[in-house]
Amino acid sequence: MEGNGSIDMFSEVLENQFLQAAKLVENHLDSEIQKLDQIGEDELELLKEKRLAALRKAQQQKQEWLSKGHGEYREIVSERDFFQEVKESEKVVCHFYRDTTFRCKILDRHLAVLAKKHLETKFLKLNVEKAPFLCERLRIKVIPTLALVRDGKTQDYVVGFTDLGNTDDFTTEILEWRLGCSDVINYSGNLMEPPFQSQKKFGTNFTKLEKKTIRGKKYDSDSDDD
Repeated sequence: MEGNGSIDMFSEVLENQFLQAAKLVENHLDSEIQKLDQIGEDELELLKEKRLAALRKAQQQKQEWLSKGHGEYREIVSERDFFQEVKESEKVVCHFYRDTTFRCKILDRHLAVLAKKHLETKFLKLNVEKAPFLCERLRIKVIPTLALVRDGKTQDYVVGFTDLGNTDDFTTEILEWRLGCSDVINYSGNLMEPPFQSQKKFGTNFTKLEKKTIRGKKYDSDSDDD
């Protein structure tokens, strides 16, 4: 009987130790959970503050862009205007056009849409007949041509519709992608995957985006003979 009593006493002691250990673990976990809850609230408040600060900054940036003429597709009337406009904005797309070239009107429609979508970029148009010196300086020979300007320097060109699939029926998404390839807009898609049009890719034109040298014999349109 004494042996059984010793076993019962040992079991009771062991059970009490186990319960005490479990209680300590439980208390420790409760303390840690409380700490995590407190940290979570602090972090949440910090995230809210950062989010609000980011929203305020974005709103201020938007207002600054709008004050500089971003958000709409505008015509400028002189070479002096061009230099002033590109000086005050980081990213500029300028369409060199001519009234008698119908493909310029096609570009107009797409650029008007993109100007509203991409406030970070200024979208302009300039009649080549009012800017002979600038066209000579930029070696613009084919109409229409888009000059893609970053930090006051012309970095790239979209000449005619070659990079847009050699078709008049290209989509706004195709032009958007092409501008994104030159980092003149903030493009959210995958630059390695050009948009489809009519479920068909446009050959190799979309993959050849190296810097181009614009050549030509005269101011001419790639559409006047069509």
